[in-house]
Amino acid sequence: MLPLSIFSVNLLSDNLLLLASVLVFFAILITKIGARFGAPSLLLFLLLGMIAGADGVGLKFEDYHIAESIGHFAMTIILFTGGLETSMVETKPVMKQGALLSTLGVFMTSILTALFIYFVAGKWIGPLGASFLGCFLLSAVMSSTDSASVFSVLRGKRMHLRENLSPMLELESGSNDPMAYVLTIILVQVLTSSKHTDSMAMLGTGAWVLLVQIVVGFLIGLGVGFGAKWILERVKLPSNALYSVMILSIGFFANGIASLLFGNGLLALYIAAIVIGNRADIPMKRDVLKFFDGMTWLMQLLMFLMLGLLARPSQFSSIAWPALMIGMFMMFVARPLSVFLCLAPFKGLSFKAKAFASWVGLKGAGPILFALCPVVAGLDGATEIFNIVFFISLLSLILQGMTLSSSSRWLGLSYEADPEVETFGMEIPEEMGMLRDHTVTEDDLQNGETLRDLHLPHGIRVMMVKRDGKFLVPHGSMQLQEGDHLVIIMGDTDD
Repeated sequence: MLPLSIFSVNLLSDNLLLLASVLVFFAILITKIGARFGAPSLLLFLLLGMIAGADGVGLKFEDYHIAESIGHFAMTIILFTGGLETSMVETKPVMKQGALLSTLGVFMTSILTALFIYFVAGKWIGPLGASFLGCFLLSAVMSSTDSASVFSVLRGKRMHLRENLSPMLELESGSNDPMAYVLTIILVQVLTSSKHTDSMAMLGTGAWVLLVQIVVGFLIGLGVGFGAKWILERVKLPSNALYSVMILSIGFFANGIASLLFGNGLLALYIAAIVIGNRADIPMKRDVLKFFDGMTWLMQLLMFLMLGLLARPSQFSSIAWPALMIGMFMMFVARPLSVFLCLAPFKGLSFKAKAFASWVGLKGAGPILFALCPVVAGLDGATEIFNIVFFISLLSLILQGMTLSSSSRWLGLSYEADPEVETFGMEIPEEMGMLRDHTVTEDDLQNGETLRDLHLPHGIRVMMVKRDGKFLVPHGSMQLQEGDHLVIIMGDTDD
C-alpha cells in the first residue's frame, strides 16, 4: 500500500484538522467495542494509531520532539483532573501506603528489573544491555504505573473496591511519575556525558535533584492550591464557564512555577488539584468537573493516538522476545515484590488486597512518553528502548487492563455500589444535605396518589418531579404516577 504522503502529520498542514477529525471520530466509535469485550479504551486508541501509522494505512508521524511536548501537555490535563476528582476523605487513610508505593516502590521495581535485564535479558537487546546503566535506564522508564491508564480503567469501569484500594492506587499512579521521570533524565544525562569518570558523582547529584524535585513540587502544589481557594472564594466571574478556564490556568501555573523553581511540575499541579477539589468552594462544581472530564477524554484520546502513530510494529520482531521476558518479570516478580515489601508494615491490608495492588501496575502513555527522552537526546540504543517500552505497554494493557474487573471479583474485593443518584443537573452545597432520587412504585401509591399521601419521614423533602421528560414543581396535592422520578433532599429542618 502506498503511504498517504499527502496526509503526513504536519502541524502546518492544511490536512491536519481533517486527519484529526477522522481519527478522533473512529476512536470514539471503537469505545463501544471496548465496552462490549472489556478492553480498555486507551488500548483501542493505541491500536488505532498503530493501524493508521506508517506500518499500517501509511500515515506518517515521526516528530519525537513534538510528540514529547504534546504528551506532556496532555499529562498535565489528565493528572489535574485526577487530582480534582480525588476525595481526601477516602485518600487520607491510605496516604502513607500510596506515598511509599510512588517512591520506594518505583525505585525497587526499577532496580529489580534492571538486574533482571542485565543478567538475563540484556544479551538479546544489543549494546544497551551490556552496561548496567543502560539496563537501569530501560527499567527506570517503565518503573511507574501510568496515571492515564489507571484513572481510565478504575473510573471508566466504575470499579468499587474494598479496603480503600481505589484511592490508594489512584494516589500512587498520580504521584509516582516524578520518581520515574527524574531517574530517566539523570540516567540519560549520565549515558550521554563524555565524562564517564563522573558518573557516580552525577548519580549522587541526581539523588539530591530527585529530593528537591519532590519537596519543591509538593510545597508549590500546596501553596498554589490554597491560593486558588482564596481566589475562588472572592472572585465572581460574569460567566460560569470561565471558572473552569480559570481553574485550568491555575493548574498550568502550578506546573510552570514548580518547574521554574526546580520542582516537579506534574506533582505540583496534582497536589494543587487535590487541594482545590477538596478545600475550595468551586461555583458550579458539577459543571466544572464535567468540563475537565471531557478535556481528559480528549487528551487521552489524542495522546494515545499520537503514540500509536509513532510506533513501528515492523521493528518489534527483533525485540519481541526480550520485551516479553522483561514484561512478564515486571508483572509477576518485580511489581508484586515491591508492593508486598512496601505494604508489609500495614497490617490492615489483606493478602488479597496486596495481590490486587500488585496487578494494577499498568503501563501506558507515561512510560512511552518517558521513552521519548533518550530518543530526543540522541542516545545510542534509544530506538530499542522505545520499541521495548511500547511493546510492554501494549502487553500490560492487554493482560492487566482487560482483567482488572474479573480479578477484583475473583479475589472478592469488588462490590456493587448504590446506583448513581440522578439529580437532573441540580447541585447543592454538601452542608445542606444529601440528594437522592426515587422512582415511584405501585406500593408507594397504596395509601393515596398525592405527594402528601407518601408521608415522608422528618427531614426529607421532594425538590423536583420528573415525568415524561418534563420537570414539575412539587406540592402536597400533586397527583403522582407510577414511574415518576422524585429528587429528594435529606437534611436537618427547623420544624
